[in-house]
Amino acid sequence: MSLPVASDEQILDLLRVHRSLTVSDFSLKLGVTATAVRQRLTRLLGQGFIERIQVAADGRGRPSHQYQLTEAGHRESGSHFPELAKALWEELRSIQDADIRRGLLARISARICETYRERFAEKSAKERIATLAQVFREKGVPFQVESTESNELPVLTALACPYPGLAETDRSVCAMEKMMISELAGTKLVLSECRLDGDNCCRFEPETVCTDDEKTP
Repeated sequence: MSLPVASDEQILDLLRVHRSLTVSDFSLKLGVTATAVRQRLTRLLGQGFIERIQVAADGRGRPSHQYQLTEAGHRESGSHFPELAKALWEELRSIQDADIRRGLLARISARICETYRERFAEKSAKERIATLAQVFREKGVPFQVESTESNELPVLTALACPYPGLAETDRSVCAMEKMMISELAGTKLVLSECRLDGDNCCRFEPETVCTDDEKTP
């Protein structure tokens, strides 16, 4: 699921205040034409952030259509708090006991995996890796899937870091990401290249492809 563009956020903001609205309602509140409203609604419908419902008219009038947030739309409303994420991560880093810290990392990774579990059900490892790249791209993080001659499973390459502000100072972010990616892929992937080591990108390869050269976050 891709992120909404800036102008579409206005639609989501209104639906966070009002349970449902019509095209006319949006047009009046935003001061734009009905055509402009429909273009935004079409994008948000396609992204799964809103849904259209039919409302029966009073008397003999025609039913009208209103728009409301989906579950994904409600989640999107709380997805812009990088300061909170950084603060929570700093608290995790401050835990002195290494075993407790590793346990928390594993549980955080597992919780994130549960969010996407259905998208990976009944898929082969190769299909799962392709789905992983798609999930990251939908979140605005460019990932590529590359086939290799040495292994039947492809290599997953991150062209940008999903957590740039955190990973720059803490390799445990990389460790958590590797755990999550391996879990969703259904096979162990190792970090063969890492931007923190001066590489151009981060590469996650099947364990049989990369052994001695694995980076250790």
